Amino acid sequence: MKIRFDKRLNPSRSIQYLIPPISILVALGVGGLIMKLTGIEPLTAYKAMLVGALGSSYSISETLVKTTPLILASLAICVAFRMRFWNIGVEGQIVVGGFFAGAVALYLPVLWESIPGPLLLFAMFIAGFLGGALWGFIPAALRAYIGVNEILTTLLMNYVAIMLVQYVYVGPWRDPHGWGFPGTPQFVEKAYLPHFPGMRVHLGLIIGLVAAVIIWFILSRTKWGYQIRIIGENIKAAKYGGINVIGSTILVMVISGGLAGIAGMSEVSGIMHRLMDGLSAGNGYSAIIVAYIARLNPFASILVSFLLAVLLVGGDQLQITMGLPASFASVLEGVILFLFLMGIIFENYSLRIERSKNHSGLLASQSDSQPK
Repeated sequence: MKIRFDKRLNPSRSIQYLIPPISILVALGVGGLIMKLTGIEPLTAYKAMLVGALGSSYSISETLVKTTPLILASLAICVAFRMRFWNIGVEGQIVVGGFFAGAVALYLPVLWESIPGPLLLFAMFIAGFLGGALWGFIPAALRAYIGVNEILTTLLMNYVAIMLVQYVYVGPWRDPHGWGFPGTPQFVEKAYLPHFPGMRVHLGLIIGLVAAVIIWFILSRTKWGYQIRIIGENIKAAKYGGINVIGSTILVMVISGGLAGIAGMSEVSGIMHRLMDGLSAGNGYSAIIVAYIARLNPFASILVSFLLAVLLVGGDQLQITMGLPASFASVLEGVILFLFLMGIIFENYSLRIERSKNHSGLLASQSDSQPK
């Protein structure tokens, strides 16, 4: 017996739309089975998750706070993955962007005490973008000029970024009045991103929504966006067609890293108000799941980011009310991605089971040998 996967000439459009919701529903079923095995009623647990993420204005606020960096980070993934540049380094780019923005927040008001708040925030925004862009430029240049695999470089640079920034806020930039806790001094108040009234939701959410529109327009309505897709689908054809592959590769990663850097800036300016532990919170890795489920669509990334934020914030509620570890939400993340990838396989390939020729011949000879 032989199992074959045959490429579908025309993948079903309806299957493409059904795979994400089916993956989520099956993952919830798997999660419910795990809960049942541990003696917890699944429906009660899922209700607690929904209440924890959407049950009050405070819960909704916390969910939107979690959504904000996921939107920006998933947009960074969408830009790079459209060109088949496997940027696994968004986590590090977020950290470096937050570091650059934090440096501006700490030292620019010292040099210019009367700097207006909007100008300071704009300088932090530019610094965050440049920090992430720099961390994205390095693996892009290594791939473009000497062919180094970007998966290795972007992944390993995450750890370099995290350790480098950790050294700074634990060592030379540590708050001398912080009672021994690692972290820089708190930013001046005019370095805070504006918040919605009565909520922790900040201007970073609006920045993410605007960025989604801009990225959608670039990828879908510009010549360069078309060239990015061509490079991703067939780099030899792109070179033959006169597309500047090296320049496009570097520019794509500058934009991708810059978007991740803005996510870092929004976290330090909108939530943390200093450099400290928590800047590396796994948003760069979760954004890969968001981008894949959204099929690299910037608008779909907004919705999926919100749904994943519901899952993560609800997971914290499970820990508080039912004693389940908060990492249970991460388990559901992984199951959703696994099932989604399985769905993509069946979307693009049809499964066929063939009997081997030897087995068929043996059955035929046995049939001939039977007395008539």
